[in-house]
Amino acid sequence: MPLLEPKPGALRPRSTGGPAPDKVPDHRAAGTPEPLRTELAALLGPQKVLWKVSDLVRYASDASPYRFVPQVVVVAEDIDDVSAVLSYAHGRQREVVFRAAGTSLNGQAQGEDILVDVRRHWAGIEVLEEGRRARIRPGTTVARANAALARHGRVLGPDPASAIACTVGGVVANNASGMTAGTTRNSYRTLSSLTFVLPGGTVVDTADPLADEELARAEPALCHGLMEIKREIEADPALTARIRAKYEIKNTTGYRLDAYLDGTTPVEILRGLMVGSEGTLGFICEIVFDTLPLEREVCTALLFFPSLPAAAAAVPLFNAAGAVAVELMDGNTLRASVSVPGVPADWADLPRETTALLVEFRAPDPAGRDACAQRAARVLDRLDLVAPVPSVTNAFTSDPRTVGGYWQARRAFVTAVGGARARGTTLITEDFAVPPSRLAEACEALLALQAEHGFDAAVAGHAAHGNLHFMLAFDAADPADVERYGAFMEAFCRLTVERFDGSLKAEHSTGRNMAPFLELEWGPVATGLMWRTKHLIDPEGVLAPRVLLDRDPRAHLRGLKTIPQVEAVVDPCIECGFCEPACPSGDLTTTPRQRIVLRREMLRQQPGSAVLDGLLASYGYDAVDTCAADSTCRLACPVGIDTGALMKDFRHRRHGPREEAAAALAARRFGAAESAARLAVSAADRIPFRIGAGLLGAVTAAARRAVRPDLVPQWPARLPGAAARHLPPTRRVGAAAVYYPACVNRIFGGPEGRPGPSLPEAVVTLSERAGRPVWIPGDVGGTCCATIWHSKGYEAGARVMANRIVEAAWGWTAGGRLPLVVDASSCTLGIAREVVAYLTRENRGLHAELRVLDSIVWAAEELLPHLEVRRTVGSAVLHPTCSMRHLGDEDRLRAVAEACAEEVVVPEEAGCCAFAGDRGMLHPELTASATAREAAEVTARPFDAHLSANRMCEVGMDRATGRSYCSALLELERATRP
Repeated sequence: MPLLEPKPGALRPRSTGGPAPDKVPDHRAAGTPEPLRTELAALLGPQKVLWKVSDLVRYASDASPYRFVPQVVVVAEDIDDVSAVLSYAHGRQREVVFRAAGTSLNGQAQGEDILVDVRRHWAGIEVLEEGRRARIRPGTTVARANAALARHGRVLGPDPASAIACTVGGVVANNASGMTAGTTRNSYRTLSSLTFVLPGGTVVDTADPLADEELARAEPALCHGLMEIKREIEADPALTARIRAKYEIKNTTGYRLDAYLDGTTPVEILRGLMVGSEGTLGFICEIVFDTLPLEREVCTALLFFPSLPAAAAAVPLFNAAGAVAVELMDGNTLRASVSVPGVPADWADLPRETTALLVEFRAPDPAGRDACAQRAARVLDRLDLVAPVPSVTNAFTSDPRTVGGYWQARRAFVTAVGGARARGTTLITEDFAVPPSRLAEACEALLALQAEHGFDAAVAGHAAHGNLHFMLAFDAADPADVERYGAFMEAFCRLTVERFDGSLKAEHSTGRNMAPFLELEWGPVATGLMWRTKHLIDPEGVLAPRVLLDRDPRAHLRGLKTIPQVEAVVDPCIECGFCEPACPSGDLTTTPRQRIVLRREMLRQQPGSAVLDGLLASYGYDAVDTCAADSTCRLACPVGIDTGALMKDFRHRRHGPREEAAAALAARRFGAAESAARLAVSAADRIPFRIGAGLLGAVTAAARRAVRPDLVPQWPARLPGAAARHLPPTRRVGAAAVYYPACVNRIFGGPEGRPGPSLPEAVVTLSERAGRPVWIPGDVGGTCCATIWHSKGYEAGARVMANRIVEAAWGWTAGGRLPLVVDASSCTLGIAREVVAYLTRENRGLHAELRVLDSIVWAAEELLPHLEVRRTVGSAVLHPTCSMRHLGDEDRLRAVAEACAEEVVVPEEAGCCAFAGDRGMLHPELTASATAREAAEVTARPFDAHLSANRMCEVGMDRATGRSYCSALLELERATRP
């Protein structure tokens, strides 16, 4: 047994509220049953089959209020895998559901049998015709696709609020639209072509001139049936008119019946039917979009009205004036949004009835923007606005920061409202549309209906298109509350259809919660055609049964998920998935959402259950050990949930008293540890590589077994050489700043084979060259930013070092009169922010007086204006660190790089490298997975320089790319060297 084995049972919930009505039953504890597991592993390879109970549970939840546990999860890599799974399902009478980002709000990404992950291996975009078209793989996020198109001044038509997380395949499969797409810019209207796999395995590329001929040979009955339905619809003038009328407003309820009217051949009809089909008719494996111009000039305002109907009444005025977006947020939404970073705190004091419209005009040039501003001003003159709190301006602006803040609040409204809900309740997000001219009337009716049923919903949405969302919470564990919700839904659907002839789903697609009401909206004839369409294309019902079509009138009440209370830091999570693209462990083990989902299932279980034991057995590695703890999930989460902080707390819980004491002792004697580490690196440098790598690898492997694998790093094949024993000499007198070389730069040297100064020498030289000299205190040795300790959950050690560094910095900077310049971004973040939680009350006061600057910021703001650039390289690629993202310093890294290189590139796949100090040596597989996509992008072309701002991140990128990364300050020193 390792010397410092984690405390057994430390992660077991301290109390469980279970058993919950939707807990995973004990007979599922073994995971995927046989022979399903063995047969799929033999068919696809065992690495593509996820079978543990923890795998099944983490894939059971999405952003919806539903939860269905699959029998198995398949991670498909290509079309061959998809076809093999479909063939297997046909032969074994099984069901298949495809899942990409899991951001859908109606349970479309959940299945009860075979669930196929089509996110991980399905990303990529090819820009065509100078951006006028784009070929996109279905696992690509909308944000990633738009980033590639922005270089060409183009953008996709659909613009869902979940763009940072939702995938293009999911957007097309749900015909999601967003803030500005309306009925003219959605997927249905802007698709050029699709490639998809039908349930029988036939692959159809609608751009292929021979597609209809090949489909007729492969599936003649299907072609005949599609054309027969087309003829029936066209022979019925009333039905034709009804179908056309239904799509004059936003509508994603049921299948796109107008595909039969718009398409002239079976392939054209199928192309239209696939949009909004929610994975029930086939798998979309490639999409070609016709893109739209990106209009960069904006004129935007957040306007406040005394009531929801008053705001709705103003919408037609802005529509007539040419606004591209008119977004509505009611008082509940606005008040909940105070949890969103950047939202004014005084919104919490807004009156209950207050409602705001976010109005935006866009133009291709400043002249067009000015014309928009004039039209907007004329509308403003006709409005009676209110300013209930000081932050309200009710004015149009083009300031990017202000406009960005408005949109951040708007995009975050679902998560903000969800985060503000009562603990332990389930959030429902509904989505409907009415004719825009009747929006004000619909708002009044909705308010009355929710009051009648005892709900106080939050209302927001795309008012310009008559499309509103409302969010309400109820207790899914309480049968009476479920019935209250069911009664409300029945009344709401009848109100929308019978009074307003509206769409029960405007852009979120039918899903499980609206499937029972499909016939209410469309009537028996049109609904019958939808059932015929499903049976024609998927006669055996293999794909996503009950997701879009369901004859059970209570289907929307089946599978509702309870939300047990867990740790307070993550309780607000609504499982939206916005965090997942930012998570460095997402392709290796678990994502932040999945870590929370697994924890909630533990709380659903009763003590001693076999499922609980199975979840705990996997959670240590899958959730805790392989979390980089970089908290990029907090940046991605609209309400700032920090799952990384919870994982650090779990690490602390697993420590025994002996381990905590050892860590605290290491902190107190860090000077000796630092010297020993530098000597070890220096000694390793002198051993021939072939001998040294194997010997040190064997020694550290033995130490990992003896002490603990998650505590002792594995010696990597290559590490930087040792730093110089002595730091460069400096003088305190006349210094413009105190320079703090981080311990990593006191232990490790720069890139192997790079001529020139070390990083400390470069910082000192650059500062002198710019006339802003720095001073390195003589007693920096033995101090640290404390990240080594708190990242591993060693709270006692973190307290020792945090207080030591703050007291030392206070003295070095003369009580905060000089800035403290730190040369590693993670250490800058550590000293500037992360140490605060571990400080004594007195030292918090000292810390508040310190001004901590990253050396990149120091160079960009204080040195560059006084430096002469004498030589540049042709191109430089940057790796912005996650710490820089937290500090908001990425633009300074670019500024420094642009002084050194003619071309500067930030990879579109740039993210956290997950080296995380030494975690890349504890779990090298984590860094390998986290950097794979960025590395592929970097190595696709040559660069003259590879620049970053943290030595261990540079090491991580060295490993991933085979290229040599270094600090941008080393390149700046070379560029300005006389």
